[in-house]
Amino acid sequence: MAHHSEEEGKKARRKLWNVFWIMLVITIFELIIGFLAPGQGWSGTTWLKVLFITLTIAKAGYIVIQFMHLGHEVKFFKYAILVPYTIFMAYTIFICLNEGTYSSRPENRTKLDPILVKQQEDLRSGAHHGGGHENSAEHGAEHH
Repeated sequence: MAHHSEEEGKKARRKLWNVFWIMLVITIFELIIGFLAPGQGWSGTTWLKVLFITLTIAKAGYIVIQFMHLGHEVKFFKYAILVPYTIFMAYTIFICLNEGTYSSRPENRTKLDPILVKQQEDLRSGAHHGGGHENSAEHGAEHH
């Protein structure tokens, strides 16, 4: 068990609170922008997406620096860890945003087999072919 002095404990708690307040300020800024966006017509704009992606990556990078003790490393090692991570996260977010709207375009919708569409329409309208439960009583009466 590690023994820390009261001074070291205060320093560690101050660092945690600083991280908390920085994250809180960024999150409140994101929330304010998020609440203002629909009324201002900003929803879905590219600059808003870029802003949120940038803030999200900045928060994640700051957490990695503070809680994974990357802040005490040499500059090259910080970049060696953060740059691939940032590229991967930016690419992942880009793919989610880009592919998330892919199927909403009419030219990308799934083409259904016309026979399947006709069968579904018949089932919904109640016009069954080939005998169903409603014909089974008549069919059973013929055999008795």
